[in-house]
Amino acid sequence: MNTSIHSPIGSPRSITGEGWAAVIGAVGSAFLLAKKLLSPKPAKPELMTRADFYAELVALKDQMHAGHLAILEKLDANHRELLAALDRQATRINALEAGLARVDERTRK
Repeated sequence: MNTSIHSPIGSPRSITGEGWAAVIGAVGSAFLLAKKLLSPKPAKPELMTRADFYAELVALKDQMHAGHLAILEKLDANHRELLAALDRQATRINALEAGLARVDERTRK
């Protein structure tokens, strides 16, 4: 053991840039973790009661039913319109066939 006053003591090492970056990163991470843990928790949304849920469900069912009925009415109207157009075309074709039959009779004689 050396008790001399003038004994060589190692000088304290200075922190390099990488060391400072590590220290700052650790402090920043600790700060973010503390902020996350200590921040107030968001309030949980109010849950619906069973009665409210069923009321909403019935309203949705009624809305879907009304839309379904509207589509069925539109389909029925289109069907009637197509049948009327088909009837007009059939009448027209029958008239053309009758005229063609008369022309055919005249040309055979």
